[in-house]
Amino acid sequence: MRKPYVILIGSASGIGKSTIASELAKQLNIKHLIESDFIRAVVRGIIGKEYAPALHSSSYDAYKNLRNKANYSSYEELVSAGFDEHASYVIPGLEKIIQRAITDFDDIIIEGVHLVPGLIDVEQFKDFAEIYFFVLSSDEESHKERFVKRAIQIHRGGKQLDFFTENRIIHNHLLHQAEKNNVAIIKTETIEKSLEQILTIINKSCTTIKLTNSVEELKDVVDIIINDNNGKIERITYSLKGFKDPLIRDVNVSDSDSANRFIENIEKNESVKEDLNNLYSLSKYRELLICAANSETIEKIEKELKEKGFVYNE
Repeated sequence: MRKPYVILIGSASGIGKSTIASELAKQLNIKHLIESDFIRAVVRGIIGKEYAPALHSSSYDAYKNLRNKANYSSYEELVSAGFDEHASYVIPGLEKIIQRAITDFDDIIIEGVHLVPGLIDVEQFKDFAEIYFFVLSSDEESHKERFVKRAIQIHRGGKQLDFFTENRIIHNHLLHQAEKNNVAIIKTETIEKSLEQILTIINKSCTTIKLTNSVEELKDVVDIIINDNNGKIERITYSLKGFKDPLIRDVNVSDSDSANRFIENIEKNESVKEDLNNLYSLSKYRELLICAANSETIEKIEKELKEKGFVYNE
């Protein structure tokens, strides 16, 4: 019997976490979907404003209630510290909900700005549940567009729109915390693509495939696996001539931006390209561990790689 799913989706306001969480719940048939804002409302009813002014502020202006503001060297640090204090009042309630879901063996998705990597303690649940933690990211222009739309939809535009800069600081702070705590970052280019990236991690439909592509053809490989099919390259193994042990690289690349930057670096840097060519010349093939949202996508990736002539024939 598998452990219950606990899926956490955090991001700044206006990134799309509510939409993604709702669609994910449908696809995984998870009936328990909770917004951290609801838990904040409960906690506010228990802890008065005079005791926790940051809690009774919004996440983006909680910094105004911090003492010793002069201790922070930048506005970004100040806003982030205020946000962390605001979230810290909500997190114990979120942890109690996770514990209850595990006790009842219920799958659950929690989404909200208060899910801060490094503040919420997910390690305590890992023996009892399948924990998946995601932080959503967006480029500034797309974030602003969604932020404006959301502010209008919830009829609080006047206040919220004045604090886009602070929300952007929170966005960057969450990404920093995610990187620091090894939490998956999902770039929200489209809802569909974000869902596929998340499902690739959760469903873990994977296979190992041997490829013989050249360095010049590496872009085509990346396009097929990552850009076209939203797959993930987890590991590359090189069996090198004259070496007893293989060279294993854990790459864990699933987002288009990282993959494209890697390809651009090879194309622009002759020394990197030469080193990779030398590595390729020492190996008959490269063994890639690739994953995707489902087995159908894995089969599609394999088929497209074969059609390109990249798959090693033993």
